[in-house]
Amino acid sequence: MRNFNYDIPTKILFGKNKVEEMMPEIKTFGSRLLLAYGGGSIKKNGLYDTLVTLFKKNDIFVVELSGIQPNPRISSVREGVRLCRAHKIDLILAVGGGSVIDACKAIAAGVNYKGDAWDFMIGKAQVENPLPIGTILTLAATGSEMNGGAVISNDETLDKRPMGHPSLRPKFSVLDPTYTFSVNKWQTGAGVTDIMSHIFELYYTTDKGVFVPDAMAEALMKTCLQYGLVAIDEPENYEARANLMWAGTLALNGMLSFGKLPGDWATHMIEHEISAIYDVTHGAGLAIIFPVWMEYVLDADNAWRFAQMARNVWGVSEKDDLTAARQGIEAVRDFFSRLGMPSRLSDLNIDGTHIAVMAKKACVYGDLGNIKKLKIDDVRSILEGAL
Repeated sequence: MRNFNYDIPTKILFGKNKVEEMMPEIKTFGSRLLLAYGGGSIKKNGLYDTLVTLFKKNDIFVVELSGIQPNPRISSVREGVRLCRAHKIDLILAVGGGSVIDACKAIAAGVNYKGDAWDFMIGKAQVENPLPIGTILTLAATGSEMNGGAVISNDETLDKRPMGHPSLRPKFSVLDPTYTFSVNKWQTGAGVTDIMSHIFELYYTTDKGVFVPDAMAEALMKTCLQYGLVAIDEPENYEARANLMWAGTLALNGMLSFGKLPGDWATHMIEHEISAIYDVTHGAGLAIIFPVWMEYVLDADNAWRFAQMARNVWGVSEKDDLTAARQGIEAVRDFFSRLGMPSRLSDLNIDGTHIAVMAKKACVYGDLGNIKKLKIDDVRSILEGAL
């Protein structure tokens, strides 16, 4: 294993009714709060009323930013920055899934920056002195509740770009699985796919002798297999929702990367270009791209890594590594399908019109990936193979 430093400072409040333990965490940072959320789900499930009562009881001044969309827009970020400055906000509370949390990270970075928040996405600015963030998670998927990364879309330029900094890690996150009971079948399936994809991307390195992070990753994959379909069929199954919620957090809080080479994020970068133009659900795009990417990069040198997952996670017994790897890839594709996810871009009414543009934008900062370096032509081939 390689050298690493372990530091994951986010405080987790996990379980039923844990939101009631949140107020001391908020008061650590002040009494003026930006409450950010997406649609109306938190009002339908009663969480909004609970929060309003808690804030009034504890004399917390609240400004609201609602309507944050999936694939969060830079326009929402700019509005959040404006509100925080105008009302001298001390803390941002993100209530929702990864889109809301990501938007709040960008807002937090932008408040004390004199330029435009999009500068963080294009490498024009570095994060300094961001506002603190807390989260209440309502969708198990991105892991944004315990990491410093974010992805923001620009609907003017049709770009979707990542940003990140350790200081953007939430100070605390409330993980109450009951808040995910109302998540519909499609979003549940897409969330499980997103979780699996994060695990895959950290799993696929060329490092050998990294048994601990590999075994942890395989256990989280098995958790998705065990509970993904259960959560779809039984949305109020607490055991399923709880295990998936924690798996989603652990998948991308840094634990799976300790002691290893960086993972391979080519699929995420490719999918970002799809959802930037077509505004598709992130997990659905990943369900299409990941098996195609696996088939494209698989070769005799890395087959052992794919075969290891096939045997340890999917129960493949084939002794030949290449054959086992291919069987494992088919198992991945089949599982995504059983989650209700599409298998081809055409399933989402996407044709080849923008493939050349997407391939070029995906590689705007250079070649993609680590297990196999991908150039523009490689990305184009993967997208064409996904049609």
